Amino acid sequence: MRHHTKDKGDIGLGFVIADLFSHGIQVALPMSEHLPFDLIAISEGDKLVRLSIKYRAAKDNRISLNLKSSWSDSHGLHTRPFVKHSFDAIAIYCPDTKKCYYIRNNEIDVTSAISLRLKKTQNNQIKRVRSASKFCNPERLFAPVAQ
Repeated sequence: MRHHTKDKGDIGLGFVIADLFSHGIQVALPMSEHLPFDLIAISEGDKLVRLSIKYRAAKDNRISLNLKSSWSDSHGLHTRPFVKHSFDAIAIYCPDTKKCYYIRNNEIDVTSAISLRLKKTQNNQIKRVRSASKFCNPERLFAPVAQ
């Protein structure tokens, strides 16, 4: 039996790998699927970044990501909060834009969700608005962290 959400995860992983390779970034895949990250991105200078890969469709001109993991088993539905130190960045593949977006952990305030805007807001708000276009280049994963 196929698991639809697992298929989405595999699609997201494939697109992120292709995007990383197209930017000259090498990829190492873990042997276990029980690790808190999905792949390791390796820069030309041999810097390593552990990535958690997500597949998210756009809705209302946004790509949103809840900062928690959820799964179900014979004991019901379970959720686990976002653990910032378990990976270095999140890569999101959006099938609607056919693009990947890269968000470093230092850019995440651990609240309940991340939202990337695909278009300007109707009221032209700029403060606390994250434009998705600023998160497309995977080379930003290896940029120095602003203090």
